[in-house]
Amino acid sequence: MTRPQHLTLRVHLPAALARQLGARRKQTGQSLSAIIVQALERLLGDEDQTVFQTSTVNALMEGASTGDMTMGELKTHGDFGLGTFDGLDGEMIELDGKVFQVRADGHAHPVEDSTRTPFATVSFFKADESARLDRPYGQAEMLATVATMLPSQNIFHALRIEGRFDYVKTRAVAKQDKSVGLEQAAREEPVFEFHDVEGTIVGFFTPDYLRGVNVPGYHLHFITADRSAGGHMLDCRVADVTIKIHHTPEFELGTPGTEEFLKADLSRDHTAAIAKIER
Repeated sequence: MTRPQHLTLRVHLPAALARQLGARRKQTGQSLSAIIVQALERLLGDEDQTVFQTSTVNALMEGASTGDMTMGELKTHGDFGLGTFDGLDGEMIELDGKVFQVRADGHAHPVEDSTRTPFATVSFFKADESARLDRPYGQAEMLATVATMLPSQNIFHALRIEGRFDYVKTRAVAKQDKSVGLEQAAREEPVFEFHDVEGTIVGFFTPDYLRGVNVPGYHLHFITADRSAGGHMLDCRVADVTIKIHHTPEFELGTPGTEEFLKADLSRDHTAAIAKIER
């Protein structure tokens, strides 16, 4: 039997890191090798299995909308996702590593890596399941099909639904003054309708127990095939689409360092208000 190959490393650690490593060893009783292997597994693990998110939906509800993470940094965590921009300035769609901003006029624009987000959810998309819907389905029927493709409702799943739509209804929040919450911002959001259009739905399924962290259930954005328009999806009727689902059992949450976020009261239950906004 072939024995597994092991790599022996000789590294020079800064004094501060060596002290931290020693303290960790004393605290856990692990060997130095075990601690280092564990740290490397976390750093170099399978990124395809991870959903990364910056901030929480409850923070947006509480008005913590100052952008903290740049698009350049966000792209290191995923090539597919959704979110918003500094001051709730429109809807964010990331597709194939390119980020687009749909502002309150409904038009989509590519954004620079220096643009900042207060809230976003991303992953490196790799389809684990796929199915085709080649006849008219309403949104509820479409999502019922998606539900049959999920092996569990207790983990995140990334959704990419692409093809031709008979009808799509979206909205986009306009840029807000500092500390305006998402519920108030969504009261006057413009709504857009598309007919006989090709495009892509970008979305995530979030387990119900993570309400307050993200939108429980389905959170969906839409962008046209020519990447010229879109928004947060409210309704649709598909004509001929392919559903692709990426199972992402690992979840990583980054918390912003903004004063708004650090001082926000995130204990309040915004479930009902979030559900109203999503419809």
